Amino acid sequence: MALSPLGVFRCVILSARQLIFEGEVSSVFITGDRGEYELLPYHYPLIGIISGDVVIDWEKRLLVKGGVVRFFANECTIMVEERSDAAS
Repeated sequence: MALSPLGVFRCVILSARQLIFEGEVSSVFITGDRGEYELLPYHYPLIGIISGDVVIDWEKRLLVKGGVVRFFANECTIMVEERSDAAS
């Protein structure tokens, strides 16, 4: 199933060692320091702390210790510290 160009945003997820994910997604679900939230296309700009796993399009779970997220101009950049048991 193809995604609509208006229903996606660019997402890049990096660790100190590698590029973990890069592509267009329709949602990113994050556990932050102040609760859980979902980023959707054209979300209000934000910068936040990640304290739990990251889920991409409700299909791919990335196991992380923590990190930071920035959403601006329909682009999401996430820097994470990977867990040693990080298997997706």
